[in-house]
Amino acid sequence: MIAVLVRHGTAGDRAKWDDDDRLRPLDARGRRQAEALPQALEALHLTRILTSPYVRCVQTVEPLAAAIGVELEEASALGEGTERADVLALLATTGGGTVFCTHGDVCHALVGRRKTPKGSAWVLEAGARGITPVRHVPAPR
Repeated sequence: MIAVLVRHGTAGDRAKWDDDDRLRPLDARGRRQAEALPQALEALHLTRILTSPYVRCVQTVEPLAAAIGVELEEASALGEGTERADVLALLATTGGGTVFCTHGDVCHALVGRRKTPKGSAWVLEAGARGITPVRHVPAPR
């Protein structure tokens, strides 16, 4: 089964954000990254989008959801600090063509030491043997 792991777009400096970090929005670069995501993933047959409920994650995949005509589904299992096992359990309940938008720590837990810059994605092969990163989709500049 093919799935896509998206790291949210850039959202400014966490240290300069005075409100609840879950409410921190994308910055101008992050909005450009979000707008470019549908084109970057257009060759894939995407049918579902699950996202961390953090505002920056939701905003990252909103243009993709609009482009493919699906509703976003928020999943707390994609929030910051989530355990790898919880994300794998969520992945096991979805079909192929699902996009997962999450945070850097969760991306690292799933794809290991491979870099996942903000606004980029990994195409994954998920199966009985676990998750295998197949292709990295760089973030637009």
